[in-house]
Amino acid sequence: MIEIYTSIALNLLIFAIIGWIYSLVSKNVTHVDSMWSLFFLIAYATGYILAPERTDTQIAVLTALILWSLRLSAHLTVRNWGKPEDIRYQNIRANNEPNFKWKSLYIIFILQAILAFVIAVPIINITQDNQGYSFYTQVGLGIFLLGFVIEIVADRQLGSFLAKNSKKQVLNQGLWRYSRHPNYFGECLIWWGLYVVAIPSSSLFAIISPVLMTLLLVKISGADLMESTIKKRRPDYAKYVKTTSKFIPWPPKNS
Repeated sequence: MIEIYTSIALNLLIFAIIGWIYSLVSKNVTHVDSMWSLFFLIAYATGYILAPERTDTQIAVLTALILWSLRLSAHLTVRNWGKPEDIRYQNIRANNEPNFKWKSLYIIFILQAILAFVIAVPIINITQDNQGYSFYTQVGLGIFLLGFVIEIVADRQLGSFLAKNSKKQVLNQGLWRYSRHPNYFGECLIWWGLYVVAIPSSSLFAIISPVLMTLLLVKISGADLMESTIKKRRPDYAKYVKTTSKFIPWPPKNS
């Protein structure tokens, strides 16, 4: 098992370095967002290739990860293509000058590879276990599918809104009527679903994966970070915050 983890860590490190080298050319690190989901596909695919045998559960998870990772990477690539560096990374750059272009190797790219490696522990375990298509697989992939659909619908609703409305307006329709961050909620469900699939092949330690992802989505690099800047750009957002659930979809309060 140590050999498997070593191979996965090496592949993630190589991918991170490739992304960093591209940032030196583009003078922009925003593409690391597009790389994020691909880290997990690389981790799982490496374990899958090195697995002693193939099971229905492993094939099902591979299919799910391919669909999720490629869809999310493509979505973020299209969204960010041709635009200036994201404001989040502009702030990180400003706080780490001089020589951010060199520091970004470990501040941005290697850090993401390490986080992905830790979060990927349950799915790596799946590749090394011979469990068949079980109750855990059915329930876990059901949760994954629900999260995947929510994420897609939320992203499409947001994309359509941004294309048709002023940058100062606030989206409060569709899924966004019930949650200020339904796309992040969908992403959270995806990782809790994968954890459920991995329960028969993992120790209790593996729960760090969905817990860490939830913290990232809510407190660290997701909802809280997004709202720290959006309130300044959209005056009506303060009212939206008072009436709408932050994360878990819930009927809105009366304004």
